[in-house]
Amino acid sequence: MHASSIMRALRKQQKNIKLTAIAGPAMREVGCDTLCRMESLNVMGIGDVLKALPRIYSIGQEVCSWAEKEKPDVAVLVDFPGFNMRLGEKLRRLGIPVLYYIAPKLWAWGHWRAKRLQRAQDRLACILPFEPQWFSDREIDARYVGNPSSLACRHGWSQTELKQRLAMPPEAPLLALLPGSRYSELAMHAQLLAAAYQRIKKEMPSIVGVTPRAPGVTDVQLKPLLDAGVCVLDRLEENYALRADAAIAVSGTATLELALWNVPTVLVYKSSPLTIWLARKLVGTTCAGLANILLDDKPVMPELIQEKATVDAILKNILPLLKKDQRYSQQQLAFDDLRDRLGLEDPSEAVAVMTLDMASEGSRP
Repeated sequence: MHASSIMRALRKQQKNIKLTAIAGPAMREVGCDTLCRMESLNVMGIGDVLKALPRIYSIGQEVCSWAEKEKPDVAVLVDFPGFNMRLGEKLRRLGIPVLYYIAPKLWAWGHWRAKRLQRAQDRLACILPFEPQWFSDREIDARYVGNPSSLACRHGWSQTELKQRLAMPPEAPLLALLPGSRYSELAMHAQLLAAAYQRIKKEMPSIVGVTPRAPGVTDVQLKPLLDAGVCVLDRLEENYALRADAAIAVSGTATLELALWNVPTVLVYKSSPLTIWLARKLVGTTCAGLANILLDDKPVMPELIQEKATVDAILKNILPLLKKDQRYSQQQLAFDDLRDRLGLEDPSEAVAVMTLDMASEGSRP
């Protein structure tokens, strides 16, 4: 999704540009030569990654072979540090300038990899405002280019328009349920969120639940929520915005978007015991959610991780938000501060300018 926005910005600035990519659905819709499909790399969690390693290695080799033959003017790597830092090193050894967009969150996990990141990129584009200073302290030249969610979440449907779209009574409370977008996340969370919704419905019979469908997610993966009577909304619909009365969401970018839409949210996350154990040992922040980390690493959004992510705990935290008690008002004030910190610069436009500048230079700075 982020890469497709950069592609549109590049095409706007230089119409004859040729783009070749590891492409997901949104990128293929914009139009590019597809070297391989992003779906082949879409894994999360230690177990899934280990099983997929041979396939991931093969794709990396294919990209490098193509790059050695075609000699692209510049390579733009987006997020996905486990794959992209290794790829960036190899591309630079081939003499190809590398721009890395969405800086790896080494401040949270893997600060010892800063030296590797130095070798993996020529320029680093960050989407969190505190990151350039952190990377500068480790001799990496980084620039804050704005946050894609901050810009996108200023627009889209109002809550009234969203409720009209769902054909629900305007006075009925609307609860957003976001179980994640990856296969492993959906398998872990869809049933939990469905069970929580059924319990909430007993307490608040007029409530309506809505789940956004991420690209590539099927009805089979959402079956527990569909069976519970939750409405499904396509994320790719024009002017999409999920301005619900409250939300239960799996940790990720979605929780930042909900904060920017002023939606009080309970964050949940479950994974394999090994993944959670490693995270608790190695992650350098107190909080898991991006909004909470940006708000001085404080749990503005309640966080229910692993064994704490139970139906009872979800109800205890979500019902006060749905009933708009004192905590609701406090969250809205914090989210205003979050918007101010992120600003309104368009990162796709900024990254497109950086990309074309690097391509015109013809060599690494």
